[in-house]
Amino acid sequence: MGREATCKCQWSGTTADVKALLETNEIILRGGIRKRVLFGEIKSIKVQAGKLTFTMQGETVSLSLGEATAAKWAAAIKSPPTLAHKLGITTSTTVHLIGKADDEALATALAEAGKTSPRKGDLIIARVDTPESLHAALLQSSAALLAGTPIWIVYPKGPGHKINESLVRSTLLANNLVDTKVAAVSPRLTALRFTRRKS
Repeated sequence: MGREATCKCQWSGTTADVKALLETNEIILRGGIRKRVLFGEIKSIKVQAGKLTFTMQGETVSLSLGEATAAKWAAAIKSPPTLAHKLGITTSTTVHLIGKADDEALATALAEAGKTSPRKGDLIIARVDTPESLHAALLQSSAALLAGTPIWIVYPKGPGHKINESLVRSTLLANNLVDTKVAAVSPRLTALRFTRRKS
């Protein structure tokens, strides 16, 4: 999940209360108006009188977010951060990868790392699909986690999977790890970042 706001939305003459979510590459509207707006479809974006206004496929849309939030959302839409940036991957980062980078967006982000290692690194990225693979990832990285290395748990988003946000959080909390960030990886994957709880 990215940033979110409850606001009024005007969409080509229709006005309704919505919950707007600003994700990696799209805005999701829920409530009185239900739409998905890809950043690539947004044209003529501007901020005026506390509203984020744009056109999409010839239709005019405005979200009453308030001046500060509207400005931040406009900047994020115009220049969205890369996945590598959101995950904390730079050319000087060694990533300890657990599992397979079986997603194009994840593989692209990992390609920006200085090095990818199957054993150790400055950052751990664990690609998991099941409770068993989650436990195995924690076991494999236990020494690094004790030393304070952060870990991103990357798992499938949405219902119908063997693993979900609740299971990931409860499992890592039980291992004295707390979540500090969330990132949408791709249309099918999401990620939570954890670090060792400070005593």
